[in-house]
Amino acid sequence: MNSARLRAARGAIVLHSTTAALALVAATPAFADTAAETADVAAAEAADAAYGEPILVTARRREEKSQDVPVAISVVDAGTLDRTGNFTINQIQQLVPSLQVTSTNPRNSNINIRGLGANSAIAVDGLEYGVGFYVDGVYFARPGQSQFDLVDLAQVEVLRGPQGTLFGKNTTAGALNVTTRLPSFDPDLTVEGTLGNYDYHQIRLSASAPIVDDKVAFRISVADTHRGGFLLNLTNLTKAQDYDNFTARGQLLIKPNTDVSIRLIGDYSKQTLHSNLTLIDGYFTTFANGAPIANNIFDRATRFNYTLPTTNAFARVGDADSPYQANMESYGVSGELNWDFGKATLTSITAYRWWDWYPANDIDGTSLAINTLAQQQNFQRQFTQELRLASNGRNTVDYQVGLFYLYQIIRGYGRTGYGKDFAAWNLPPTTPAATIAAVSQALTGFEADSYSDPRTKSYAAFGQADWHITDTLTLTAGLRFTHEDKEGSFTRFQVPTSGLNLSTLPAAQAAALQAIRDSAAYQLGNLTFSAKTKSDALSGLITLGYKITPDVLLYGSYSHGSKSGGLNVTAGGAARPVVDPEKVDSFEIGLKSQFLDNRVTFNLAAFLTEIRDYQTTVSELITGTVYTQYIDNIPKVRSKGIEADLAYAPTDWLRFTASGAYTDAKFVSFANSPQAPDKSNQGGIQDLSGQRLPGVSKFAYSLGLDASQPLTENFEAYVHADYLHRSSFNSTATLSQYGVIPAYGLLNGRIGLRTADGKYDFAFWARNLTNEDYYITRAPGTFGLLTGSVGEPRTVGATLRVKY
Repeated sequence: MNSARLRAARGAIVLHSTTAALALVAATPAFADTAAETADVAAAEAADAAYGEPILVTARRREEKSQDVPVAISVVDAGTLDRTGNFTINQIQQLVPSLQVTSTNPRNSNINIRGLGANSAIAVDGLEYGVGFYVDGVYFARPGQSQFDLVDLAQVEVLRGPQGTLFGKNTTAGALNVTTRLPSFDPDLTVEGTLGNYDYHQIRLSASAPIVDDKVAFRISVADTHRGGFLLNLTNLTKAQDYDNFTARGQLLIKPNTDVSIRLIGDYSKQTLHSNLTLIDGYFTTFANGAPIANNIFDRATRFNYTLPTTNAFARVGDADSPYQANMESYGVSGELNWDFGKATLTSITAYRWWDWYPANDIDGTSLAINTLAQQQNFQRQFTQELRLASNGRNTVDYQVGLFYLYQIIRGYGRTGYGKDFAAWNLPPTTPAATIAAVSQALTGFEADSYSDPRTKSYAAFGQADWHITDTLTLTAGLRFTHEDKEGSFTRFQVPTSGLNLSTLPAAQAAALQAIRDSAAYQLGNLTFSAKTKSDALSGLITLGYKITPDVLLYGSYSHGSKSGGLNVTAGGAARPVVDPEKVDSFEIGLKSQFLDNRVTFNLAAFLTEIRDYQTTVSELITGTVYTQYIDNIPKVRSKGIEADLAYAPTDWLRFTASGAYTDAKFVSFANSPQAPDKSNQGGIQDLSGQRLPGVSKFAYSLGLDASQPLTENFEAYVHADYLHRSSFNSTATLSQYGVIPAYGLLNGRIGLRTADGKYDFAFWARNLTNEDYYITRAPGTFGLLTGSVGEPRTVGATLRVKY
């Protein structure tokens, strides 16, 4: 191979989809890191030799070429992550139009694929989510665990559609399958440093080497990221929405012989955020039908002679007098055994994980002492064990069978409290002064705490087989049987040492104030209940794939799945402590093709997914600003659409990509939805049947460009750009008119210089290059206050990467 071709291979980057998503690749297509690959020059030479071959994936729990897998999948490899600078799931979504992530804080993260997964970003501990998140074969049960930095990755696979047979019955919308790089028996070291605006600085390090010849090797990966805040709190003139994350990961790879390999992993991550500072997005004084809002936001502010903050959320200023933070830690250990028996390989993955969540919130959006406590700490623990036996090579029938066990407990500690301004702010102006004084006296400084402990035991047996009817025709069928036991309790109790000591007051006055504290209107009364459910479910799929030519695959599939019932272990769940399981039916047809010497990749997929008893998080107004939160079932939802991907490399130094998704996701039947706050004068429920699901754009597309040019024998310049457009969507579960997120587009770019041997790489980069103002969420209150969370402004910086 000529030196130019070799330099291109060394610098190659790939984001390659197999049915309908974005493919971003640099000068030459590369394949992802596998057990035998490293990131040094030898790997670059291997990439050059394998020019034009699809990357390898484990979407079906075995290593396969991505274009041969009849599964809708997008793959982001390590090279792509390097060139784009992406290191979080929230950033990776900008490369995959079908993936949409909404995160107001890590616990309240919503991952949707094709518009399905979760109906709201508000987390409920007794509810599983429809998009599974996996790292090195280990299931991460809570969405907050996906919000840490991703370090030393081999690739990220985004599997679209139900994956119940092999990835578990709760993956009714899809799965994110993250693979990190293995330890190497050839020493390698990568050090990367980045500086940017907003005091951004990041250090990333990865080192690997043998310990005992070709028997034992280790890998150490460390990342430390800091970014200053881009919001300003006017109350104390401090910055908010900063980001401080530390992640460390250690691995041992043990190969006692050629048939057995053991992989041991330990990791620790800590994230510190001053989030969330409430931003005011506007005000309104009438309900949706034109009726005036009594005791609206202006009336309340006038009573306090309070100057309301700006109505422009993109001024990025807020007003908070109580602490706010979103801190968390995640850590775990896992062990993977692979034992090759010749005709089959036995795989065992054992893991134990911890996730600790430490929040604080100031949710009233003002510097007044209204809502002083509204937060829920979580301490989640999980144990998983998976055992698989898979056939080796290609046989008339290829198979794998397995067993899976999960134990999870989430201990939740809630705190609710109101300040001295709560009563006068919320009670109507016609309320007698004595009543306002009594409510203020009863609630100021008083606190009610809660404890919840949903527990899950899940047992599953599964199997899947590929019958190669002919060399070109393959039938795939799979089944998974799952039994789950869930139980938990909820207790709310008043903190006796908080607020006014009623024992010092006359009996009649004390009784009156205690009655206020016990009132359901303020969610402070004592409450205890328990919940329990058991379920058995059978998930399955059948797929027919036909190779029209060696490089063109046509397939069709049907899958049936379910998601386990949920536990309503929140204050709002007392009336309905158990929620029904979801049931999913999904159809898909797809085309995967490569031609012109594999310089063109074109993939297409059409899908239809229907879910009965779709589980959703509901926030229902009790009074004033007090909401209750619980899980409910939507009778039926549907998502259908088309996804397409095109990648074209006319030369070794230039590649264009385009990817698009049309997603028509609707409530088929939802006649008893809670009412939107701006329609709360029209009754407590509304009919959303036929309306679009929240949290998903109808149209989304992404474009990519990668180009490089040799400057000398030893240096080459390169450029990368990617652009994502999403059409408008609604971010509120009740589809409020004030929850609409306007369409937006994000442009990212990078320009750099690297050495031909890949040892040195220096680049300037920019995210949101055009400084687009865009929302993450928007929501109304019942008294005319609009709040919003906004996306990051333009960030720029420079990165130096050195590989040894």
